[in-house]
Amino acid sequence: MSFSPAGKVYEDTAIFIHRLSKGKIVEEWRAGSGLAELTQQHLGQERIEHERVDRELQVARDIQLGSLPEGVPNLPDWQIDSYCQPAREVGGDFYEFYQLGDGRVGFVVGDATGKGVPAAIVTTATAAYLGAVAAASDSSPGEALALANEALFARIPANMFVTCFYTILDPKSATLTYANAGHELPYLHRKGEAEELRARGMPLGMMPGMSYEEGEVSLAEGECVLFHSDGLVEAHNPKGEMFGFPRLRALIAQHGEERTLRNLLLEELYSFVGDGWEQEDDITLLTLRRSAARDRPSENNSSTRFDEQPTC
Repeated sequence: MSFSPAGKVYEDTAIFIHRLSKGKIVEEWRAGSGLAELTQQHLGQERIEHERVDRELQVARDIQLGSLPEGVPNLPDWQIDSYCQPAREVGGDFYEFYQLGDGRVGFVVGDATGKGVPAAIVTTATAAYLGAVAAASDSSPGEALALANEALFARIPANMFVTCFYTILDPKSATLTYANAGHELPYLHRKGEAEELRARGMPLGMMPGMSYEEGEVSLAEGECVLFHSDGLVEAHNPKGEMFGFPRLRALIAQHGEERTLRNLLLEELYSFVGDGWEQEDDITLLTLRRSAARDRPSENNSSTRFDEQPTC
C-alpha cells in the first residue's frame, strides 16, 4: 500500500462474491471493513506529525533569531552592516558582536556543518562559548578560538564541527586582530583590490589541543572588510554554474567603496541564479567599513551603542 512500516498491526476484513460461467469468474463483488479506515488513520497520523514538526521548527527558528544580535554596534567613524538568511526554517550560520574593554569590539561569523535544528543548536553554543571567553578574560582572537575549541570538542557530536572567523576591532587605532578556524577568508577592499585576510586554524570541535594563527591589519579611511559564509559563493544557476570566489572577489574589488555593498552582492546573486531559485545553503554577510572623512558627522559620540537592524 506504499506505507512505511510503523510497527503497528491492522486488520482488514473483506468478503468477495464471484459469479462463475463455464468455470471462469465473469463478475466480482467485494465489501471490506478496514482498508478505508486504515488509510484515513494513516493520513491523520501523518498530518498530526507534520503539524508537530512545523510547530517545533517555528519555535527553533524563533529561538535562533532571538539569539542573533538585535542590532549592530554604533561606533563613531565606522559602519557595520549584517545579513543572515537560513536556507531552511533554521540554519547553521551565525554572527555575533562582543563588547570588550577599552572600547574594542569583537566580531565573529561562523558556520556549523549541516542544516536544520542540530546545526542551529551548535551555532548557538559556539556564540555563547566565545561570548563567555570574551567576558571572562582579555583573550586574543587565537586564544579565544582555542578555548572555544576545547569546550566544543567535549560537547558536540563527533561528526560535527564549526568554522568561524573571529576578529577584534580597536576603533581608536583602526586595527583588526583576527584568527580563523577553517572559515571562508574575508576580503579587504583596498585601493581597488580585494585582499584576503589569511590565518591558519582547524575548525572548532574537530580535534583537541589546537592553536590558531593570528593576523593584524589596519584599515585606512574608506576601506571595507566583508565577512561571509559559503552560501553565497556556492549558489548555482540553472546551468549548474557556481557563483564562486572569483566572481565575489571581483565584485568587491569593483564596488567595495559603495556603502550599499551588501545589497549589491545580493542583487548580483539573484540575477545569477534567476527566478525560481531554491536557496541551497545559509547565507551570511557582514561588512565593516571605516568612514571616509567626507562621510563623518560633524559631532561624534565616543560611546559604543547598538543600532537596531534586521538580521534576516
